[in-house]
Amino acid sequence: MPAPEPLERLTFDAAALVAEHPPVLRHTNKLVVFTIGCGEGSAPHSGTIGYTRWAAMTLPEHVDAGAAVGIAESAPSIYTYAPVDPKALEWHVNFADPLLFYAYGSGLFAQDEMQSAEHPALGSLVEALHVGPHRAVTEDETGPTPVLVTGVERRVHVATDRNEAAGRPRGLYGNEFSAASVDVIRTATSRIDPPTVSNLIALAAPSYGVGAYTREQIERILVTAYTGFAAAAAESARVCEDAPVVIHTGYWGCGVFGGDRVLMSTLQVLAAGMAGVGRLVFHTVSEEGAAPFAEALGIISEKLATADGISADDLVDRVHALGITWGMNDGR
Repeated sequence: MPAPEPLERLTFDAAALVAEHPPVLRHTNKLVVFTIGCGEGSAPHSGTIGYTRWAAMTLPEHVDAGAAVGIAESAPSIYTYAPVDPKALEWHVNFADPLLFYAYGSGLFAQDEMQSAEHPALGSLVEALHVGPHRAVTEDETGPTPVLVTGVERRVHVATDRNEAAGRPRGLYGNEFSAASVDVIRTATSRIDPPTVSNLIALAAPSYGVGAYTREQIERILVTAYTGFAAAAAESARVCEDAPVVIHTGYWGCGVFGGDRVLMSTLQVLAAGMAGVGRLVFHTVSEEGAAPFAEALGIISEKLATADGISADDLVDRVHALGITWGMNDGR
C-alpha cells in the first residue's frame, strides 16, 4: 500500500522565512518573549522548516485496541521537549484552532499560544502562508486537515507554573499571561541557546459541545487524531525508514474547548495504535492529573479490546455506547 501524501508540501529556509515574514505580535508580552528568543545576542535562525497539510484518512478496517495500551505511557509534566528516545523521531501535538496558530500574536497563552511563542518561527510560517495560495487551516469544508511542521526551532522557555516569589501567584496560563507585567514575563522567559528543534502535529479538536458525545463527533475526533499520527509516521519514514516514532500529547481539546479528558485520552491512544506509532507519551501536567488517562487505558483494556480485534465501525459504536458527556470550559 503506497504511503499517504499530503495536500500541500512546502519547505522554507528558516532565516529567510523570519526575515521576509516577521511575526505580527499584537501584545506587548508576546513581543517581550520574542525579543528574548530572537533579539540581540540570540543565535541566528537556521535550518529548514517543513510544512505539510493532510486530508482526512480512512480508518483501518481492523483494529487491535488492546495493543494500543502497550505503547502508551504518562508523564506528569507539560511538554519539556526533552527526547525520550535518542534513536526516534519525536513529535509534539499542537492543540490547534481550525485557523493554524491563529492567536500566536495575541495576549492569549493556552497550549497553542505557548507553543507558538516558544517556537517563534511559527508566526512567520503563518504570515507566509497568508500571502500565498496555501491555506493555513487545520480543517476545511471536507473535514479535518491536520498540519505537520518539521524542523522548527524552540528558542525560549516560558515558565507558567505558580510562583509567588517570581510575581506569578496564579501562573501564566491562559489569560494570566496578558494580565502579567512586562517584568514578570521577562523573568519567566529564558533563552534556549543553542535552540533545540521540534516537530509538531497541529490538530483541531471539536469545541463547546453539550450532553453526550454523538457518534459523529467521536468518529471525527478519532479520524483527526489518526490522520495526524499516521501523517507523522509517514513523514518519519521519509526521513529515516527504520526510525521509531514517538508522539507527545496530552489533554487535547480539554481546556477552553470543554472536551472530556477520558474520551480524548481514549481516542488518542487508539489512534496512535492504528497509526503504528511506536510510543505515545501522554503529558498529564501532574501526578494528580494522570487519573483520566489511567481510566482511559482501563476502558480500552476492559471494554474495547477483543481477542481477535475489531472493525473501526464497531469500535466507534462501542465508544459511543459508553455515553461519555462533554466536560466544562476551563474558563482560562
